[in-house]
Amino acid sequence: MTSSTPEPANSTNGARIRNFLIALAAIVLTVIFALSFKTQTTAVSLSAMAKESVPLETALSNGKPTLMEFYADWCTSCQSMAPEIESLKEQYGNRVNFVMLNVDNEKWLPEILSYRIDGIPHFVYLGNDGKSIGQAIGEQPHKILEENLIALVEGTTLPYAQATGQTSEFSSSLSQESAADPRSHGSQVVNKS
Repeated sequence: MTSSTPEPANSTNGARIRNFLIALAAIVLTVIFALSFKTQTTAVSLSAMAKESVPLETALSNGKPTLMEFYADWCTSCQSMAPEIESLKEQYGNRVNFVMLNVDNEKWLPEILSYRIDGIPHFVYLGNDGKSIGQAIGEQPHKILEENLIALVEGTTLPYAQATGQTSEFSSSLSQESAADPRSHGSQVVNKS
């Protein structure tokens, strides 16, 4: 019977080691999960930015120039530009209205059609009177956006009013227009002077 005594001790030690490794793995996985969740929540959220943006009605009537962005939550180009837009808003938000309109919201269909939105992000620059003075489509470098904002504030001609960068394709299922519409995804929007 003395030979069976060491086995339970080894068995108990083995169970302790196994339980310790399981607990250690659970702690490591919890830390990894918590860190990844923290990283995701610190990213700039398009929805949060839209909620904090100036309402379109206010922007059209408050006498300040406006940068209006048409976006969608699924748009990778919009997501990659979100930190730049947030940074510019912090810098110019007291002099320029920042308006964000989600193209997936039927409420904005009249604006989508009026500004001929066929790729996103799509930026529309509005003067103090609320009228469009230029547009830019797709991802835009910080410098181009900033120079346009400076010109917008100063009331001068936008240096990059017709800039085009990488876009996420957008076609409104809300529109009543035919599929043979001549304004395809790659069409340019003319600068209104």
